[in-house]
Amino acid sequence: STDLSRRLPKLTDLVALTKPGILIFSLLTTAAGMSLAPGEVTVALWLPLLVGTAVLVGAANTLNMYLERDLDCLMTRTRNRPLPTGRLEPRVALVFGVAQALIAVPLLSFAVNPLTGVLGVIALVSYVMMYTPLKQRSTLATIVGSLPGAMPALLGWTAVTHRLDTGGLVVFGILFLWQIPHFHAISIFRQKEYSRAGLKTLPGERGVHTTRYAILFYLGAQVQLSLMLFPLGVAGRWYLASAAILGAIYFVYALAGISRGGPRWAKKLFVYSIVYLPLLYTSMVLDGLS
Repeated sequence: STDLSRRLPKLTDLVALTKPGILIFSLLTTAAGMSLAPGEVTVALWLPLLVGTAVLVGAANTLNMYLERDLDCLMTRTRNRPLPTGRLEPRVALVFGVAQALIAVPLLSFAVNPLTGVLGVIALVSYVMMYTPLKQRSTLATIVGSLPGAMPALLGWTAVTHRLDTGGLVVFGILFLWQIPHFHAISIFRQKEYSRAGLKTLPGERGVHTTRYAILFYLGAQVQLSLMLFPLGVAGRWYLASAAILGAIYFVYALAGISRGGPRWAKKLFVYSIVYLPLLYTSMVLDGLS
């Protein structure tokens, strides 16, 4: 029985494969998209939506870890994950990831609606089969990976509306654009680590100077897009005020480092980005509920 218990995967390791931090962020953005969408939200809708989204994100992250298990051994922040350390066998992660996908897609398709299910499939396939291998080939991986990363917000919107429209695309676009400066900031202060693992990043390929301007460009576009929810009638004045204040702080700090910002500046910008996003989407949820 002792040998059997050693071979059985630990629940904590299986949970770690789903990247719980990312999963929680995804559920928050799903809730924001759902709460802002015009239409009635019932328990029969939000429960399968949130469960389906959680399992879908878990599947994508699990399969990503399976495919990148050798790369994860080369980076400090990932080498203690279950697969690089040998706590889990790769086949266990593969089966777990596929099983989650086989649960999530039918749940979103039939318990929510077919459009939401199709978008879920697009997110899963683009993350696992496009973004993951592209990371070793091109800096475009950052943009490609932002599509599945932003999809939970759109899933929340389409779950209620059953359609793609301007409001939903703006909610999606905010999260899409947020990810690009967020990752560029990480890649500045972890540049050597990413290069050692063979991952293509903008600072590694084009230099930190170019990356700083890319951060400012995408961040500025994202902040402006976040304000568009008010004139579109999707969100109210309370959200507008919150988005304007949060966005101004974010942009001004990025602007302050445009000339000489280095790893320390990038790390602080990264930290603010992960504070900014949940506050922004929480204000969307509260505005939608008010």
